[in-house]
Amino acid sequence: MKDQQKSLKQYLLLWSTQSLSTLGSGMTSYALTLWLYQKTGLALETAMLQICTYAPYVLMSIFAGALSDRWNKKLTMLGCDLFAALSTVAMLLLAMTGELSGWHLYLINAFNGLMNTIQRPAGDVAATMLIPKEKYQKTSGLRSLSDSLTNILTPVIATALFAFGGLEAVIAFDLSTFAAAFITLSLFIKIPEPDHAQKEKTSLLRSTGEGLSWLSSKPMVLYLILFLAGINLVASAYNAVLPAMVLSKPNGGKTVLGLVNTTVGAATLAGSIIVMATPKPKDRIRMIWLSLFLSMSTENFMLAFGKGPIIWCIGAVCGWIAIPYMGANLDVILRTEIPKDMQGRVFSCRNTLQFFTIPVGYYLGGMLTDKVFEPFMQDKSGTLLNTLFGSSKGSGAAMLFAVLGFAGMAVCVVFGVLLRKYKWSEDK
Repeated sequence: MKDQQKSLKQYLLLWSTQSLSTLGSGMTSYALTLWLYQKTGLALETAMLQICTYAPYVLMSIFAGALSDRWNKKLTMLGCDLFAALSTVAMLLLAMTGELSGWHLYLINAFNGLMNTIQRPAGDVAATMLIPKEKYQKTSGLRSLSDSLTNILTPVIATALFAFGGLEAVIAFDLSTFAAAFITLSLFIKIPEPDHAQKEKTSLLRSTGEGLSWLSSKPMVLYLILFLAGINLVASAYNAVLPAMVLSKPNGGKTVLGLVNTTVGAATLAGSIIVMATPKPKDRIRMIWLSLFLSMSTENFMLAFGKGPIIWCIGAVCGWIAIPYMGANLDVILRTEIPKDMQGRVFSCRNTLQFFTIPVGYYLGGMLTDKVFEPFMQDKSGTLLNTLFGSSKGSGAAMLFAVLGFAGMAVCVVFGVLLRKYKWSEDK
C-alpha cells in the first residue's frame, strides 16, 4: 500500500510539471498560428503547422513503441524533451534576429513531432507503471483537468504575452516551463520499468508486428481506435477551419478566437470534474459513443449557423464537455486490456492508426476553406446560402462547418453499428 501511495505521489509530481510544460508548448503553438495568419491570411498556411507536427508522428509512431519497450522510459522522455527544447531555442534566435519564416516553423514543428513520437509511448507506459489500477479513471480525469486548464489559459496568456513582447516573449515562457519539468523529472521522479520489458534483441519489425498482431486479435479495441481515427479526421479539420472563420468574420477577431478557445477549456474543465466525481459506468463503450455523438451533432452546426460569439461559445460547451468522459473511459479500457510489457508496442500502433487522420484533416480543412468554400461563397450574394452562413469573408468556413457536422454524425452512426455487440466494464 505504501509503495502504491509513493508511486501515485510520483505520478502527481510528474503530471503537474509536465502539464506546466504543455501549457508553455500550447502557448507557443497558439502564438505561431496568430503570427503566421497575420502574415499570410491563409487557413492552409496555418494548418501546415499542425500537419508538419503530426506527419512524422503518424509515419514513425508505429515503430516508436517497439523502441520504447526496449529503452529506459525516463531517459527516453528526458532526451526527447531536451532535443525539442533545443529546436525551440533555434526558433527563438531566428525570431530575435528577424529571420524567422514559415518554412522554419514547418521544419521545427516536424522535428518536435518526431520527438513527441518517441516520447509519447514511453510516457504512456510510465504512467501505467506509476498509477495503481483502481486509480486509472481518476488520474485520467486529472489529465483532462490539466488539458482543460491549458485550453483556458493558453489563449489568455499567449495573447497577452504576444501583444506585450511579441513571439519572442511567448517562446521564452515556453522554455522556462520546459526547464521546470526537465529538472523535476531528472532529479525527483523514479519510473520503474515493466517486469518483463522487451529488452531482448528482437528485430524492430518483429516487435512492431507483435503490436499489430495483438490489436488484430482484439477487434473491440481495434474498432474503438478506428472510431477515434474517424472522429480525429473531422476534429482536425475543425481545428484548421476555426481560426480562419473567427479571425475573418466581422464580429470575430483575435479576442473572440481567444474567447471561444477559453470556453473550450472551461467546458473540458467541467467535464474533467464530472469524470472524477462520477462512479464507473456499467458500459464504457456505450459512454464513449454517446459522448462523441453529442460532440459531433452540436458544435459544428452552431459554428456554421451561429451569428456571433455567444452561439459559438455555447457550441464549444456542447462539443467539448463530454470529451474528458470519453477519454477517461477509453483510457481505462486500453490500460486494462493491454498487457503492461506490450503497452509501448501496442500504444504506438494505436497512435499511428488513431492519429493518421489528423494531418489529413488539417490539410483538407485548410485547403477546402481557401480553395473551395470561400471562393464558392463569394459568388452567392443575396442567396439562401448567404442568409444561412453570412456574406463576408469567413462565410465559406462557416459552410464547411455544416459539412463537418454531418460527417461527424455519419462516423458515429457507422461505428455505432460496429460496436453495438460489445460491452465493457470491470465487472464483466
